[in-house]
Amino acid sequence: MDKTLKKRILLAEDERSISRALKLKLELSGFEVEIAVNGEEALNMLKAKKFDLLLLDIMMPKVDGFSVMEEMKKRKDKTPILVLSNLSQEDDAKRAKSFGTIDFCIKSNSPLAEIIDKIKRFLKV
Repeated sequence: MDKTLKKRILLAEDERSISRALKLKLELSGFEVEIAVNGEEALNMLKAKKFDLLLLDIMMPKVDGFSVMEEMKKRKDKTPILVLSNLSQEDDAKRAKSFGTIDFCIKSNSPLAEIIDKIKRFLKV
C-alpha cells in the first residue's frame, strides 16, 4: 500500500480494550485510524474530517450507533459503515443494513483478522 495514500478509518467503539486492539491491528495493516469513544464524538469527527470507512459499534454512550447512522443519513454523509456489535438479533442486523451498511459483524464471533480482511477487501487494499 502506498504510505502517502493511507486509507483513513474512524473507529467508534467505547470498549477500550477492543478499540486499542483493533487500532493496533489496523495500523499494522497500513491504515490510519482515529478512535471515537461515543456516538456524539464520532459524529463530530465525521463532520470535521473525511474518512474512507466508519467502524461503528451500536451500544455506545451519549449517542448509539443507530442514531449515528440516522444522523449521517440526514447529513447525506456517504462514509461507508461496517457495524461491529455484540447485538446478535436479526432485527438489529436488518436495521443496520437498511442504512446501507457494508456488513454487520458480531464482535464475539468475529476474530480481528477476519474483520481486517473484510476491511481490506472493501477498501481494495
